[in-house]
Amino acid sequence: MRAIIVTEPGGPDQLRWQEVAAPVPGPGEVLIDVAATAVNRADILQRQGNYAPPPGASQILGLECAGVISALGLGVKAVKVGQEVTALLAGGGYAEQVAAPVGQLLSVPTGIGLTAAASLPEVACTVWSNIVMTAHLAEGEWLLIHGGGSGIGTMAIQIARALGARVAVTAGSAAKLEICEQLGAEVLINYQEQDFVEVIADVTGGRGADVILDNMGAAYLERNVQALARNGRLAIIGMQGGVKAELNINTLLRKNGTVHAASLRGRPESEKAAICQQVERTIWPWIPAGIVTPVIGATMALTDAAAAHQLLESGAVTGKIVLTV
Repeated sequence: MRAIIVTEPGGPDQLRWQEVAAPVPGPGEVLIDVAATAVNRADILQRQGNYAPPPGASQILGLECAGVISALGLGVKAVKVGQEVTALLAGGGYAEQVAAPVGQLLSVPTGIGLTAAASLPEVACTVWSNIVMTAHLAEGEWLLIHGGGSGIGTMAIQIARALGARVAVTAGSAAKLEICEQLGAEVLINYQEQDFVEVIADVTGGRGADVILDNMGAAYLERNVQALARNGRLAIIGMQGGVKAELNINTLLRKNGTVHAASLRGRPESEKAAICQQVERTIWPWIPAGIVTPVIGATMALTDAAAAHQLLESGAVTGKIVLTV
């Protein structure tokens, strides 16, 4: 088969479309003929040499896909050859074929095709596992989302609104904030011009955000804790702002706050399977109902992966970038 290969750690120019050995599904896995995959920040980190795949995972980039099952591994009976699926992957999506654990397969939501479906597994599972399964976002609570115009952000807005929560977002442009507003965000914070701690305090009457979904890591840690409400929960899912910071434990103690950091990719297969089950049961019916819509900022050929990486790194795209095979 052919796949996008990282020739050596570095920039987008290190991505090459070339022949590689086709994967073979092991016990409990299926082989998928990939129709589309999507670009995630983790792909950029891996390309740069800063994010190694988990042990045993494919070295090929790509954390999600949609396609058609073409072969079954030993013991797989829940699905069949020829079935259309989406999949949450630990790697391997930037290819014509990929092997995936059967527990990480999801159906293709009613009313959308394989291209749109490829944009969903990573963001839906990341958002659901963090703001619902871990942070227990509840109706009427305030959720602050950093990077509201990202794939994660646009999905988080919609899920939070479906749960009856109130949403504030940060983004770096008026155009991105406008899309966030269309998706249901009430408070729009341009981080180039405003201090999100002050804005959240103002709109909540000094109370703060009940849950914060953060992609920045170290750069925002202190201010995120300041922005938390009493019993607030900070969910860190990214490190775009660095990996080391000081934390004022006294501030966190006085708020009875919680800081939780989680990577979806490195979780055990059993945990990812449980997340996928909840996502399919809860979020997938919201898609044909019009409650949740895939937000796709660009669709490109997989052979144009280098240009897709450049686009994501530029910050000019809102939502996901999908790559078609």
